[in-house]
Amino acid sequence: MSIYGRDPWGGPLEIHADSATDDDRSRNLDLDRAALSMTSRQLDETQQSWLLAGPGDKGKKKKKYVDLGCLIVSRKIFLWTVGAVVAAAALAGLITLIVKTVPHHHRPRPPPDNYTLALHKALMFFNAQRSGRIPKHNNVSWRGNSGMKDGFSDPSYGRSLVGGFYDAGDAIKFNFPASFAMTMLSWSVIEYSAKYEAAGELVHVKEIIKWGVDYLLKTFNSSADTIDRVAAQVGQGATSGGTNPNDHYCWTRPEDIDYPRPVYVCHSCSDLTAEMAAALASASIVFKDNKAYSQKLVHGAATLWKFAREQRGRYSEGGSDASVFYNSTSYWDEFVWGGAWMYLATGNSSYLQLSTHPKLAKHAGAFWGGPDYGVLSWDNKLTGAQVLLSRLRLFLSPGYPYEEMLRTFHNQTGIIMCSYLPVFNSFNRTKGGLIQLNHGRPQPLQYVVNAAFLASLYSDYLEAADTPGWYCGPNFFPTGALRDFARTQIDYILGKNPKKMSYVVGFGQRYPKHVHHRGASIPKNGVKYNCKGGWKWRDTKKPNPHTIIGAMVAGPDKHDGFHDIRTNYNYTEPTLAGNAGLVAALVALSGPLGEDMYHWQATIMGPVDSPYAGGIFLVSFKTKVFHPNINSNGSICLDILKEQWSPALTISKVLLSICSLLTDPNPDDPLVPEIAHMYKTDRAKYETTARTWTQKYATN
Repeated sequence: MSIYGRDPWGGPLEIHADSATDDDRSRNLDLDRAALSMTSRQLDETQQSWLLAGPGDKGKKKKKYVDLGCLIVSRKIFLWTVGAVVAAAALAGLITLIVKTVPHHHRPRPPPDNYTLALHKALMFFNAQRSGRIPKHNNVSWRGNSGMKDGFSDPSYGRSLVGGFYDAGDAIKFNFPASFAMTMLSWSVIEYSAKYEAAGELVHVKEIIKWGVDYLLKTFNSSADTIDRVAAQVGQGATSGGTNPNDHYCWTRPEDIDYPRPVYVCHSCSDLTAEMAAALASASIVFKDNKAYSQKLVHGAATLWKFAREQRGRYSEGGSDASVFYNSTSYWDEFVWGGAWMYLATGNSSYLQLSTHPKLAKHAGAFWGGPDYGVLSWDNKLTGAQVLLSRLRLFLSPGYPYEEMLRTFHNQTGIIMCSYLPVFNSFNRTKGGLIQLNHGRPQPLQYVVNAAFLASLYSDYLEAADTPGWYCGPNFFPTGALRDFARTQIDYILGKNPKKMSYVVGFGQRYPKHVHHRGASIPKNGVKYNCKGGWKWRDTKKPNPHTIIGAMVAGPDKHDGFHDIRTNYNYTEPTLAGNAGLVAALVALSGPLGEDMYHWQATIMGPVDSPYAGGIFLVSFKTKVFHPNINSNGSICLDILKEQWSPALTISKVLLSICSLLTDPNPDDPLVPEIAHMYKTDRAKYETTARTWTQKYATN
């Protein structure tokens, strides 16, 4: 299977079974309709926008406009906006038309919205977390090569584990949260590659993902079909007390570490290796244009998956370092999540059969609520799997034997989305409005950003499927409610909170200056501070000498309180997993669907054989137009808007309806009775006047 496409939300998860053998196709004909070529499916216009673009697009010079007949739409903005809400449902029935002369030159791109600005910064955090040999274009001046002896410095391991990312404010490399971070970043690229490209960050984010998954490939024998061990962690926290140097006891720049860094190897770690498989599988979709590399990732994912299924166990059992810092509560959720990604990366129906097996879903907690139901995190991926598999049902509809469980996941996703809405009080909120997905415990923001991403993404799924909303019990909610939820949460993080503080370092005027981060808190002044020598930088009340741009700190407490104190990691420490969720949420919210949804940069060409021929009308319209269904305020009356209004109406459909209206006015339902009367009684005068207005207001 390969996954192709460039659409309004990036690359769709189109299943195209060119990698399956003829025997596989025959064997799976009845059981795996999703693995068949999509040419046999008749999709509606919106679904086709998800599925049709292919790998042949690579390397071609992109046209600057998409031609829709009488419409010419700026491609970049079109990709952002097709399938979006045309206007708020409360304003149903009226669209403001603005008609004005189109200049010969392109209109300048509107200034970036806050989400795009924050996205640039949030991605830079990953540059600051790099371990190994730092590339010259890393653009973090205070970072250098580090961890160059990782793997070798542990005699019991003795192989290179150079590279990857440091997890947080220390120099430990935990595969479990790092793999989740790479999966989240890959998912966001698959869905929103066009937005990343528009923001100028597509190359950057793909480079980050490659840096992460290349390291994961080092932690096991990725060329083998069968393995019996995986390196789960490099470095050690201060779990045993004492004064032996380790990555928590010492406060040292990563570049200056000279103490031994142990490697933790696991032999039965289903949760870890299934998550690693998800990371490699999702990344293989991101890098589908590089066939050899993508296949390498798929092979590694398959090897890890086999190990996960055959050697059952939790990686954090036995009181290890991992059990203190990243304790995994179960591996069943990783089986559902990882299996879904394996299916999407390979088209092999056995993965989908496993992911949709009722017993597996039951073990993963899909059928019982619990306080953490609906909370996506580095520990529990069930919610992510439910949303991902809902997508599969919405757009590919695999059918029997998967439909029953996919429908269940889809229904559960709807319930989860309901739980995010403030009207239901499923989760507490601070007085400032921050949802408490971890029930008032410290470090809340990592959970909030994941929920914001899922809510934005699911709203896009519904809109792309021409579905205006979903039901919470007997009550219907428009998709906009999900985006409103996501915006309020991300806006809180970006500074709209009682502290008036941005919790993303470097964004806004006020943000944390005492981030719990060794590299950022110790000056790069040519002095090598030993294990205890760096404590003075840990304990000083002075701001960090280096600004770790884009780091999302752990966040406020349940009372909206925040203490900018370096030694209190519950407030000021950033993490890979947290920033990955932030990046995903920001890119989902970025672009015209944020605060600028009316800037479509679309033009309507006056239809031939109409009084508007030769006119070029910019949407939204303000230019005067002589028409019985358009009044002096620019309001327009369309049957499609008046009688068939739906927030799911796509921009392209409405614009096509406007084109049709110019060709065929409806004088029996006018906004301007005088013009309608002229149209009925003196068609020649009407057409002459309309042409005069077109010449005066809508041509150069």
